[in-house]
Amino acid sequence: MSERATPTPEADDSTPESTEAEEQPRADEQRAEERPVTTGASSVVRALENAGVEAAFGVQGGAIMPVYDALYDSSIRHVMMAHEQGASHAADAYGVVKGEPGVCLATSGPGATNLVTGLADANMDSDAVLALTGQVPSDMVGSDAFQETDTIGVTSPVTKHNYFAGDADTVGDTVGEAFALAGMGRPGPTLVDLPKDITQSETGREPGPARPPKTYNPQMEADEKDVKVAARAIENAEKPVLLFGGGVIKGNATETARAFAIDHGIPVVTTMPGIGTFPEDHDLCLSWAGMHGTGYANMAITHTDLLIAVGTRFDDRLTGGIDTFAPEAEVVHIDIDPAEISKNVHADYPLVGDAGRVLDQVDARMDHSPDAREWREQCQTWKDEYPMDYAAPSDEPIKPQFVVEAFDEATGDDTIVTTGVGQHQMWASQYWTYREPRTWVSSHGLGTMGYGLPAAIGARLAADQMGQEDRSVVCFDGDGSFLMTMQELSVAVRENMDITVAVLNNEYIGMVRQWQDAFYEGRRMAAEYNWCPEFDRLAEAFGARGWRVDDYDQVADAIEEALAYDGPSVIDFHVDPAENVYPMVASGAPNGQFALSEDQL
Repeated sequence: MSERATPTPEADDSTPESTEAEEQPRADEQRAEERPVTTGASSVVRALENAGVEAAFGVQGGAIMPVYDALYDSSIRHVMMAHEQGASHAADAYGVVKGEPGVCLATSGPGATNLVTGLADANMDSDAVLALTGQVPSDMVGSDAFQETDTIGVTSPVTKHNYFAGDADTVGDTVGEAFALAGMGRPGPTLVDLPKDITQSETGREPGPARPPKTYNPQMEADEKDVKVAARAIENAEKPVLLFGGGVIKGNATETARAFAIDHGIPVVTTMPGIGTFPEDHDLCLSWAGMHGTGYANMAITHTDLLIAVGTRFDDRLTGGIDTFAPEAEVVHIDIDPAEISKNVHADYPLVGDAGRVLDQVDARMDHSPDAREWREQCQTWKDEYPMDYAAPSDEPIKPQFVVEAFDEATGDDTIVTTGVGQHQMWASQYWTYREPRTWVSSHGLGTMGYGLPAAIGARLAADQMGQEDRSVVCFDGDGSFLMTMQELSVAVRENMDITVAVLNNEYIGMVRQWQDAFYEGRRMAAEYNWCPEFDRLAEAFGARGWRVDDYDQVADAIEEALAYDGPSVIDFHVDPAENVYPMVASGAPNGQFALSEDQL
């Protein structure tokens, strides 16, 4: 991918008249330069302001309290989440949609450890996040003080880099550096651990602008000799395939990548993180490949003679068995992180650099496009042979694919889709037609159940702050996934966030049940969720709107009403509990041997 180094409530008639003190302007209305830095905590906040941070997500607590006190006087909008994991996922999704690092805060001990899942998720997906954690005073570190945890030790394996702040005079610069590092090169999460004595200590030193470490200089352009050789290989290919990964989006190279594919007539396959890099209704698009990718994408990968991979790390859910992945192909691999080159799949033509710049380099070196007319016809034949369809008998429970398609038809092309993890995630990626980048927001590498709802909160705020209040934000969740972070619905209600949650409720951890039926002789151990609450009524208890849908003829009206409601809503769709996700490549099997039904596994 791209290098790893990190509402205001309306007045109520019963509200008493405002006091004189309440009528005074809040300090956050003052210009930043009129609020001098006086403590380490105010230096931390000033560093965030210098970096252009507009929002942060977090949970208050003792060790981080000085930073929160400094935020009181800041224009940065803070969203108090119900759980720190929700804060990290919201910051992650906020960053994905805005294209800049999201920020989350937590206190020491359990606050910091509750961030770990979200940081690990961001690390696996190369999402830019800055985490600020409180810590016990420096002289108490290592004494097993109240709410002490070795946050640096715990988070080192799941961050791009982390810092332990040791000086009030330099803490602001440290925070600025961590923010810049998170978004530079291959994005990823960074963390600054903030001992309470450092944030409380006096300092008058103003932090500078956010800058990455002087020693961090990711390579942006590939070696011209390597580019020339790769260009010749592309020109001579008879069956070329472009594989666009998430690094294309993170590198803001979508337009360049699209132009390259169209100009040279090369079919495009994406990874799941790369969804949105290429419009899925374009003739050249074969959608995404891998375990539950389209049959035609997997056939193209299997039979290509030249795979041009851009911004992907070739994870196992994409490749299946490495030995059988793209078995007839030479591989051009473009990636900003040299560690990814030939890590999983051997690169015959390694090109280290920024996705957009390297594609421009290759394009400039090409004298002609490959002669791929017959290959394009073959890819279209596979599209016709293995269409994405499903049976939806009217006398059977609602098919989840039908719900996804109904939402797609009812919303605009710029709708942001977030998901949890499981069968619902696959259906949301298979049966929605994505045309734009940063509209698909999901957990890929870590596969974090519960990601969807807090991600929708982060995505909503990002869209609003970009002046895109009319964009729809739809979260597809499963019953099991929704249960893991449903407390964040209270946040959406409090902040009056216009999001729509579609729970594809099959009363199972559906993907586990599918695997148990296929590979464990139907022994459904700990997969059944028929004890779940009524999610529509639960939504109403939180203060949101709720609907329950059991029949096909209720689907369209419920979707229309939920989308029209200006606030958080939840539709509990009771879908067919026996429906499975297909196509499916068995774990470790060749991509070309995908199953279209259980008896083919």
